[in-house]
Amino acid sequence: MTVTVSTPTLRGGLRRWLFWIVIALIALLVGVGSLLLSGGQDEGVPRSPESPGPSGSKAVAQVLRDAGVEVSVPAGFDAARSALGSSADSTLLVDDPAGYLDAKRLTAIARRAGTLVLVAPSDQQLQAVLPEAAVAGEVDDRVLDAGCSYGPADRAGSVDGAGVAYRVAEQADAELCFGSGDEAYSVVASDDTVLLGTTAAMTNEHVLDRGDAALVLGVLGQHQRLVWYLPTIDDTAAGGDIAALTPLWVPSVAVLAFLVVAVAGVWRGRRLGPLVVESLPVLVRPTETMEGRARLYAKASARLRALDALRIGTVDRIAGHCGLPGLATVDEVIASASEVTGRDPADVRRVLLAEEPVTDRDLVRLSDELLDLERAVAAATRQ
Repeated sequence: MTVTVSTPTLRGGLRRWLFWIVIALIALLVGVGSLLLSGGQDEGVPRSPESPGPSGSKAVAQVLRDAGVEVSVPAGFDAARSALGSSADSTLLVDDPAGYLDAKRLTAIARRAGTLVLVAPSDQQLQAVLPEAAVAGEVDDRVLDAGCSYGPADRAGSVDGAGVAYRVAEQADAELCFGSGDEAYSVVASDDTVLLGTTAAMTNEHVLDRGDAALVLGVLGQHQRLVWYLPTIDDTAAGGDIAALTPLWVPSVAVLAFLVVAVAGVWRGRRLGPLVVESLPVLVRPTETMEGRARLYAKASARLRALDALRIGTVDRIAGHCGLPGLATVDEVIASASEVTGRDPADVRRVLLAEEPVTDRDLVRLSDELLDLERAVAAATRQ
């Protein structure tokens, strides 16, 4: 007797994968719906004078232009230097949160401006233009009062303080405005340099709140020309060369990672040969299945499970010898076996159903009793 194993059909495979296909389609529809509901709006670069989004500053730039201020947005370090020209009647706004400009370039371009406005500068940038100041930390979203005599701040009165605060050395000659903590201030004006830490006040979303507009327009509108400079990676001293910006350890680690992946691929991808030589459907000898299942039962000490498998086969064969239909119950099989063999029904029930093996010896004994009972039924029904 042989068992035929057929290759799964396409329809059967689709039925098994139908649930996951439906889940994937639902996830796709949810993602597309979320994208459509969000409107796909691009917030753009934060505090960019060309961005109309909530975090942009196009409203500030437009009001300055309407007031007669020439606002230019240079694309790069050289363009910003050219836009400033040689006249001191200009304001240079540098908003460089990523720190692309090094100290040398920042100092060089700052000399060309009449007033330098640094938006949320870092400690490295402060060391280049105002070493007396240092970053004191971030400021949460709250209202700050001016508390100083600096013109734009005094006219603003109070502003949205979300952004960055700074500390300044006592000997520094500077106006300290909008105190946000222990000797921390969000706006610092020293000669021709202004530290503007109230970044929220510049955005389209908050510029009309409180005195935000008065502060920002007063700081940026001091001269007839405003150069709004947003440095990018192309403005680094290396000229935007990614290789020059890459740490020295990265190539070595990349080569090592490549070698590890290659070795792992050779190790795990070695060819073990085909699992099945024959073309499907494959003919499997029943003894192989029986022996494999027996080893699994023995390894798991599943004595009752193994005995149940033997009992099911014995009950089916005894029912066939007794001429019982395929839907006959176990009780009917027990009654028929007792009748044809003359054995006690309780003993037949014990062998076919009731007794559970505790040890391997019990399992072997019960399997022998099943074989004896089946042979007795077969001999009695042949007479």
